[in-house]
Amino acid sequence: MDVNLVLLKKNGPHKLFPLPSSVTTIGRRHSCDLCIPLVSVSKKHCQLNHDEGVLKILDLDSRNGTYLNGKRVDEAVIQAGDSIKIGPLTFVLQIDGRPQTIAETESVTENPPPQDAAEGITDEQLDNSAELESLD
Repeated sequence: MDVNLVLLKKNGPHKLFPLPSSVTTIGRRHSCDLCIPLVSVSKKHCQLNHDEGVLKILDLDSRNGTYLNGKRVDEAVIQAGDSIKIGPLTFVLQIDGRPQTIAETESVTENPPPQDAAEGITDEQLDNSAELESLD
């Protein structure tokens, strides 16, 4: 199973982050598989697990929550095309190349995370591998 998180950016092309293994940890710590160094993202924010064709997202008691298709979740099964919001960033889940095209979407959250200075992150910062990196 080829799984990618596609970062939706307001201006410019989307950025693709392949998931390196069957268990992927996302958070602010550099030891996470996908490091998002923003204060609104917890040190260990959430985890994606895929086993026998089933992909799940698990919130790791993050301060601001993990949102799936606009709803805060603790644990849920996720599918291709689902929207995942972590801090101020929104990703779309792509599995085996589906969906082929990713449209810019704004998900409405029931309880949006608090606003902070990280909301103003620029495309240049997102493109900088030191700011948002996928570790092998």
